[in-house]
Amino acid sequence: MCELFAMSSLMPATLSFSLERLARRGGAEGPHRDGWGIAFYEGPDCLLLREPRPASESPLMRFMEQQGLRTSMALSHIRLATFGNRSLRNTQPFLRELGGRMHAFAHNGDLPDLLAEPDDPRAPYRPVGETDSERAFCGLLTRLAPLWRDAGGGVPALAERLAVIDAHAAELRALGPANFLYADGDALFVHAHQRTQLDGRLRPPGLYLLQRCCWRSAPELADSGVELQSVRQDVALVASAPLTEELWQPLGEGDLIALSKGACYNAEGTLSAPEQVASGTPGQAMADADDGVGALGC
Repeated sequence: MCELFAMSSLMPATLSFSLERLARRGGAEGPHRDGWGIAFYEGPDCLLLREPRPASESPLMRFMEQQGLRTSMALSHIRLATFGNRSLRNTQPFLRELGGRMHAFAHNGDLPDLLAEPDDPRAPYRPVGETDSERAFCGLLTRLAPLWRDAGGGVPALAERLAVIDAHAAELRALGPANFLYADGDALFVHAHQRTQLDGRLRPPGLYLLQRCCWRSAPELADSGVELQSVRQDVALVASAPLTEELWQPLGEGDLIALSKGACYNAEGTLSAPEQVASGTPGQAMADADDGVGALGC
């Protein structure tokens, strides 16, 4: 199955260590050699980089890491192809505009029944490629479009967006594994389902969550005459499998959360701690964890 990774932070942060770990999974240490992509958000817009080649062999990936790109929201996908050939149009994340914002989507799982549905030429969102994942994304945006239209140029309430996403996710779960990341520039939505585990069985957890709250220095202010010893940084990370030895929370089957500025919200749109939204057990999270390098630091 594909590898997913996402980040939401209070202050812009770099992703170099986490991306390096994911890049090594993307071909060098695993079978995920069919493409990679990452969306870096800046307000309502985002920079999308993707290639239909192994991430571990990509000069673009290495260049990106060397640049130290900073963002407060990002989502990434490393592909193990099941439907659709290895090509740019089938490489995730997928991107569309809705409500004057760029929306990004990445999925892990197989939903073959979506490919059996006939293509509607009148649909507001249509797939460019041949994957089930892109069809799932187009269907989600079609359901969300009325909310954004009725918002009158603003951002729909978080609880309203979560309700629509939750209903769509329930339909996807009936078709097959449906772990996905979806971002609209305001929030990052995470839906966990099932994943092929190390024992070869398809079962939860499909995704893991880690939140960090810390303080870091701000030396860049020294030359401005402003004295600021430290700034607060809240970070939430999501991954298909734990990337560090920290206590990643396994998300349960069907769990849906929203991340914004490093904070976590449950399916009702209420601010929550990780242990309040993750229905799995910390022991299982560590049992399934790979040996990994450090993820994003504060």
